[in-house]
Amino acid sequence: MLSKVHSATLQGLNAIAITVEVDNYDAGQVPRFNVVGLPDSAVKESQDRVQSALRVNGYKAPFKSIIVNLAPADVRKEGTGFDLPMAIGVLLSYEFLQVDHIERYMFVGELGLDGSVLPVKGILPISIKAREMGYEGLFVPAENAREAAVVNKLKVYGITHLNDVIDFFNGNRQIEPTVVNTCEEFYSQMFTFDFDFDEVKGQENVKRAFEVAAAGGHNIILVGSPGCGKSMMAKRLPSILPPLSLSESLETTQIHSIAGKLKKDASLISQRPFRAPHHTVSDVALVGGGNTFMPGEICLAHNGVLFLDELPEFNRSVLETLRQPLEDRVITISRARYNFTLPCSFMLVASMNPCPCGYHHHPTRKCVCTPAQIQRYMNKISGPLMDRIDIQVEVESVPFEDISKAPKGEPSSAICGRVLKARQIQMERYKGIQGIYCNAQMTTSLLQKFVQLDDQALNLLRTAMRKFNLSARAYDRILKVARTIADLESSENVQSHHIAEAIGYRNLDRGDWAER
Repeated sequence: MLSKVHSATLQGLNAIAITVEVDNYDAGQVPRFNVVGLPDSAVKESQDRVQSALRVNGYKAPFKSIIVNLAPADVRKEGTGFDLPMAIGVLLSYEFLQVDHIERYMFVGELGLDGSVLPVKGILPISIKAREMGYEGLFVPAENAREAAVVNKLKVYGITHLNDVIDFFNGNRQIEPTVVNTCEEFYSQMFTFDFDFDEVKGQENVKRAFEVAAAGGHNIILVGSPGCGKSMMAKRLPSILPPLSLSESLETTQIHSIAGKLKKDASLISQRPFRAPHHTVSDVALVGGGNTFMPGEICLAHNGVLFLDELPEFNRSVLETLRQPLEDRVITISRARYNFTLPCSFMLVASMNPCPCGYHHHPTRKCVCTPAQIQRYMNKISGPLMDRIDIQVEVESVPFEDISKAPKGEPSSAICGRVLKARQIQMERYKGIQGIYCNAQMTTSLLQKFVQLDDQALNLLRTAMRKFNLSARAYDRILKVARTIADLESSENVQSHHIAEAIGYRNLDRGDWAER
């Protein structure tokens, strides 16, 4: 008997509906179990898991061969999520299960040898696809149920064993659909952070730089000696960023779902992601790809922060892959078997030592590096990449006396309030302009429109560029940052003191940096 069961597979960030067709026929000498329709190795191995799960649970198959077709046959099938629909298809084909409305449901799940249903990756985009195609219900592993139930107007049944499905369709048990209050889940964890800026003592100029970066969506690099607090402050950046919108949360959760990065029983990601790959990361791990497609770190940091600690220690070819994503906020991954365009709109936060020994400009420890060694160390980061970093800040070590006597710092909530106010001004400014949401995304034409300098500010900028030997590429960056500083003060015009502060955030562009 021919049976058809509905499932889905992933292509990039999207799901594609798959029909699992199962037929049996006379075996001849030796019964066979064939899977066709461009299956990968994990899908081909499903036959052994399915046969064991059915045998252990008392479903002894007749002496017949089975052929399973995954349609459409020209789409590559990957992963273990076809185990459950294959098992249901085999039961229907052998008439162990008789259901006249199976076509109203979609099935996804991996089977253990005893029939237990194990979690799989990418359930959220599959759930979105099931609702889009009008299915009544979706059967998924119990550990994935809350993730899938984020999608409303779809009955999501979380199951732990193959027998749960069989008993449900035979009318022997009821399975209550998993219900998730999306708004409640989303807002309940939005403002709960593990790290807060009130734990940072001193470093007021660096905290101010982070506030400006968060307010305008600017990339930032911190340069300082070991142990001065660069990583500690970077980890606290998400606590002052504007909270995720519901649509941003859904998009971010979808990427993490495909990568298998969601925690057990998770639903929506309600805080901006913070990704900090090690400096030994490969270019594929950073941007995504591989034989079996997987989102990279820049996609996992979408709508959040990508933190690169010890920036010069990263392979230069790896860092150069960031240039196009930082500019376009999307990454196109082209391989022989696929071509996907993925979102990767993130804030880049980088940190580094000022020299090979780490103590250039240190107030108490002497640097043993020559200016040539320092320049060589700084040149590990290319000019085009540095060009995409708006704010460059030197971080000084805090003396013991200041650490011991300093009061508790300003909390992240207070800083976030000012950031939100500045972002609201920017949203109003760029309303109706496609793809522009914050000052960091401004084009040259928008700079000319929204940043008008008076004579005093213009003279200050001209003098600074000559005195500090600033490059032409620093010009636009200074104007963008100055526009953000003005927004933080709710100032309609960019004034000379805004320009002065923005110039102070271009330390590494100064031609005499290594000699100072």
